[in-house]
Amino acid sequence: MPMEMPPAPAPAGSRIRPPAATLLAIMLAGLAMLGPFSIDTYLPAFPNIEASLQASSIEVQQTLTAYMLSFALMILWHGALSDAFGRRNIILGALAVFAVASLGCAAAHSIEYLWAFRILQGVSAGAGVVIGRAIIRDMYADAHATRLLSLVTMIFSIAPAIAPILGGWIVKFFDWRAIFLFLFAYTVLLLWLCYKRLPETLPVSERQPFNPAFLAQSYKKVLSSPLFHLKAGAVALNFAGLFLYVAAAPVFITRHLGLGPDQFGWQFIPAVGGIFLGALAANRLAGKMPVPRQVIVGFCFMIGAGLANVLYHAFFPPAVPWSVLPLFFYTFGMSVVAPGVTFLVLDLFPEIRGTVASCQSFVQTIIGALVAGVIAPMLWDSTLSLAAGQLAFAALALALWRAVGPTRRRAQMVLE
Repeated sequence: MPMEMPPAPAPAGSRIRPPAATLLAIMLAGLAMLGPFSIDTYLPAFPNIEASLQASSIEVQQTLTAYMLSFALMILWHGALSDAFGRRNIILGALAVFAVASLGCAAAHSIEYLWAFRILQGVSAGAGVVIGRAIIRDMYADAHATRLLSLVTMIFSIAPAIAPILGGWIVKFFDWRAIFLFLFAYTVLLLWLCYKRLPETLPVSERQPFNPAFLAQSYKKVLSSPLFHLKAGAVALNFAGLFLYVAAAPVFITRHLGLGPDQFGWQFIPAVGGIFLGALAANRLAGKMPVPRQVIVGFCFMIGAGLANVLYHAFFPPAVPWSVLPLFFYTFGMSVVAPGVTFLVLDLFPEIRGTVASCQSFVQTIIGALVAGVIAPMLWDSTLSLAAGQLAFAALALALWRAVGPTRRRAQMVLE
């Protein structure tokens, strides 16, 4: 795919040649894939881990909990660290930690050791997805940045689809430890590629001090901004509409649709296909359509999909393909909305872009955890309730987006 995006000049003193946009997108997507690979690839191995480590199913489930909690906590800090010490340095350090943690997981001889190394994986896995957005915005502006983020999303969308399949194959032909050896090899390859080709996009002269007072001031500035919460909230709620179905997938697929555990593709293939094609559409629209109009187009797809989903399940029983088809159009619209709004969030505070990216990821992670732990179990007994929940998330996101203009105008009047 041609990418007509001239990169910004390399920072002074940098010995790393800035990569072409496509290679940069591959590296950043590869970094973002660490999250799905860390979760989805080892899920098919839970019974094997129980037998090998003589652990209960709850203890094995807690390896996922330990990972998610450490991921959510640390995601607040990756961006601030990159603002202070450089984007490239933090990514290389995080990859090294993740590689060591993966080896530790593969060598774990008790469930307690597996918990510890999964925490170490969670601490380091989120650096790429957070800092990657800041790197894109450091190097490119406007339509160029939107195109690149869309390309990253297109490549990244492959991970949730192939990760559980890959993990199942590895467990079938090898052993659960081989999954973590695969993660180790994947991380080492990424580390080598980033060491060779990832540029440092934040010069020393533009870095921020890393001290408690400055960090507290930065987080307060971001988290007290109404515009941040409106824009970041819109992106997070859109994602929550998808994650509602991801969290409810075991019930939705097996109980409501009557499919087997090997037929989850009926749900995930349409969802991933919508993400991929929506990101492709955002890539093509960048620079040809104003961001606000592009965002409204995306919301039209999401609200339309949500309404169709509710109407169908109000009158008809759940069935393939009609119960999963709306997911394609919902995720298509979600991917059209996300790039433009994401960069509007980052541009609120350009001098602490990494910190903003961390805060945005934290908001999305917390809402996702709320959906998985509370909202999905409340709604998954009924397909109509799930459809209504997804529509409600999209409607709330649209309401937040529509409030951005009036809020900005009020802020400008105060300044004047």
